[in-house]
Amino acid sequence: MLTAATKVTPDHLRRGAYLYVRQSSLHQVQENRESTARQYDLQRRAQALGWAAEQITVIDEDLGLSGTSAAERSGFQRLVADVGLGRVGVVMGLEVSRLARNSTDWHRLLEICALADTLILDEDGVYDPSQFNDRLLLGLKGTMSEAELHVLRARLLGGQLNKARRGELTMRVPVGYVYDRTHHLVLDPDEQIQKTVRLLFETFRRTGSACQVVRHFAREGILWPRRIATGPRAGEVVFVPLVHSRVLNILHNPRYTGAYIWGRFRQRKVVVGEQVRFRRLPREEWRVFIPNAVAGYLTWEEFEANQATLRANAAGYGTDRKRSPVREGAALLQGLVLCGRCGGRMTVRYSV
Repeated sequence: MLTAATKVTPDHLRRGAYLYVRQSSLHQVQENRESTARQYDLQRRAQALGWAAEQITVIDEDLGLSGTSAAERSGFQRLVADVGLGRVGVVMGLEVSRLARNSTDWHRLLEICALADTLILDEDGVYDPSQFNDRLLLGLKGTMSEAELHVLRARLLGGQLNKARRGELTMRVPVGYVYDRTHHLVLDPDEQIQKTVRLLFETFRRTGSACQVVRHFAREGILWPRRIATGPRAGEVVFVPLVHSRVLNILHNPRYTGAYIWGRFRQRKVVVGEQVRFRRLPREEWRVFIPNAVAGYLTWEEFEANQATLRANAAGYGTDRKRSPVREGAALLQGLVLCGRCGGRMTVRYSV
């Protein structure tokens, strides 16, 4: 049976020893310093096996990044590249989860290490990925590391769901609402903010157009309140010009009816990279919906009427659109005529 000392050959010692250090979040970097110190201490293990101190390269640029994917971890990518170039004799990590929490990234590293004759060292021992038994054990460790992440996530989401079903899960609230000292959601006590929010809904009901709301606010010189969510100024309210996208977000937000809602969006990762996209779910797929949980700025019936108006105002492509917003001009049937060949909406343009 091969021991750690017998697995390390002169060829391994001629190459470098790479120590990969990672914590999953900046909070862990600041609070869980003992784990970081234990990872740095692996340099002594490498020296005990025969590597000189100047041969040890520490890669710690991924501190504060999750191990669920290698897409955003430049340090891990550099490690894999150097292993493939034959510069690395041993890859060191306190445990498998420090290197990768994703089976695809982990097995890719194992394959490259096996081809380049590179050892892997963790807190438990030294492994040779080119040997079947070591490869099997490393594969199991990688699978358990990924499974551990899913178990932790499932527990977290389960706790959030139970708390949300009771209406007690605190979330980021839209402008016009705040949490009081007892952590209950209430209307913002600032009367100016309340008045501005109500004015937006009243203007939309009167004009029937989000663009007209923006124009009215700009014409009257009314600014929109925005509460800073993060940073040293978190919680501070600033007033900014109202833009069209913000009006649409407010009009589409059912929380202004006073309902408690959780699970209104579903997220998925894009195939390339770590970009996350959110898809708005239909009402029947919301995880938690408690109507009239708090005081609202409009009723649920008014909210649904606003949604119907917005759908009708949407750019009319296809026969499912009934009409577009009424615009200026003397042309008859503006925004109502559809093309009989393609179904697209016929538009009107005036030239001088």
